[in-house]
Amino acid sequence: MGVVRTPIETDPDLVLDLTDVSLRRDGRTLVGPVTWQVELDERWVVLGPNGAGKTSLLRIASALEYPSTGSAVILGEQLGRTEVTELRSRVGLSSAAVAGRIPGDEVVKDLVVSAGYAVLGRWREAYDEADFDRAADTLEMIGGEHLADRTWGTLSEGERKRVLIARAMMTDPELLLLDEPGAGLDLGGREDLVARLADMALDPDAPATVLVTHHVEEIPPGFTHAMLLAEGGVTATGLIDDVITSENLSRAFAQSIVVDAVDGRYFARRARRSGRHRRP
Repeated sequence: MGVVRTPIETDPDLVLDLTDVSLRRDGRTLVGPVTWQVELDERWVVLGPNGAGKTSLLRIASALEYPSTGSAVILGEQLGRTEVTELRSRVGLSSAAVAGRIPGDEVVKDLVVSAGYAVLGRWREAYDEADFDRAADTLEMIGGEHLADRTWGTLSEGERKRVLIARAMMTDPELLLLDEPGAGLDLGGREDLVARLADMALDPDAPATVLVTHHVEEIPPGFTHAMLLAEGGVTATGLIDDVITSENLSRAFAQSIVVDAVDGRYFARRARRSGRHRRP
């Protein structure tokens, strides 16, 4: 028998509605309980230290994991009551887990276009000219149009990040999830990525977006909301200027952090210790 779909009442403005969600493995809680709602026009950043549960939360949001407890409603469909294969096609995901499954000889344009069938690379699927035009457009949007005929194994870390985002955008998703897209990038690569994500964030036609990161410097201008995680739980959530504060970050990272906001960007550093030491 197939999955029995039971209609549920949902808010059409909500693309993500998690209620008391947690994920457990081998008796250990990886994340939760978390209650979180994301609306159509919102751009969220999820921030926290290593092991805070950010990636685990994103796996639930992308319908790759069922929550151990609580209710997860994604794009109006409740996990456990819907066919997840169809649901996953409506969510764009860029993550290290996807990158790790890509063969080195995979051609970039094939990798991007194959997202339409939720597979990695070309097999026996049929694509038309419109599909390849769409792939070219998404690569151009993220500054990767020159990479179309390259193979995955020849790309730099920054180029791979662009290709993964283009692939995530290929299906015109209703929800875009970016798991640490700036990880491993040098300063120039990070700043180029932040600028392009800022353009997307300010585009009213862009999908609701969730960006996971460790670093406030990677938050693009135009993002509207933030959530701080620490040890699997939520320490702060809400409008971004209310959440990304010295007090909240100090609590989440368990040390004294000072945050500055400059031209729509955030910069963090450890606070100086009190007292001055003079050289003899």
